[in-house]
Amino acid sequence: MGFTYTAPTPLGYFSTLVQSDDHFPLLEAAACVAQDDEPELDVQQVLGDLDQLQARLGRRLKADAPSLQKLQALNQFFYNDLGFGGNLNNYYDPENSYLNAVLRTRRGIPVSLAILWLELAQGLGLKAQGVGFPGHFLIKVNLARGQVVLDPINGQSLGKEALSERLEPFRHRSGLVDDFEAPLGLYLQATPPRDILARLLRNLKEIHRSQQDWARMVSVLDRLIVLQPEAWGEYRDRGLARAEQGFDDLAEHDLKTYLERAHDALDLGVVAVRLAELRSARS
Repeated sequence: MGFTYTAPTPLGYFSTLVQSDDHFPLLEAAACVAQDDEPELDVQQVLGDLDQLQARLGRRLKADAPSLQKLQALNQFFYNDLGFGGNLNNYYDPENSYLNAVLRTRRGIPVSLAILWLELAQGLGLKAQGVGFPGHFLIKVNLARGQVVLDPINGQSLGKEALSERLEPFRHRSGLVDDFEAPLGLYLQATPPRDILARLLRNLKEIHRSQQDWARMVSVLDRLIVLQPEAWGEYRDRGLARAEQGFDDLAEHDLKTYLERAHDALDLGVVAVRLAELRSARS
């Protein structure tokens, strides 16, 4: 009797990776996002390429090297020797969020660069974490003499004054000034791996929305909903994108889910009108 093996779809593969927060495989889950554009992408090859970089970096240090020396060696290797940095000339290119492309071009956005940097830091035993800072993803590292906050675009260390300056536009937009001003430390909390991946995906979602690339936007939203199944706003956005594609049945299902679950949302009336329009067009 023969045995038939059916390879999982890219979304099915992604779903198996993100089921649990225990030992969340951030690098692998982020690497497979590119399969939406390149279904045949060998994710294990991407992981292997980073393993090779890890081995090269590890040969530069003794196992008992102090954490500050490890940090300096990592930044020298990542930014100077390998030449990783921000894709400032084409910041909104979707490939900036695809780890295989970032490894090839050495160009990315803060969150994609941070994912690679954090993987190398973990291999060195550094106590490093991602920080979902407003407007610009950051990295923080705990050293013997205190905490260092870095910009993943260039590895630059950011002091309190620089961080406060970066935060100022967000505070003003949000009305968080004067009596409502939250302490800086509140914005420097470690971001769980699941939320780091969600940030990468939401960056992609907004790129596709701005380009009205509804098919790619829906693919990203499929992943977001698998990753965060109670993020009801993603159902709304997928429903609206599906409506733009002409997939009215699927759009209705998503918008109905949003209306039933997002009880306190401010746009329920607007979404209800859009749902009624879809139903009316089919009657």
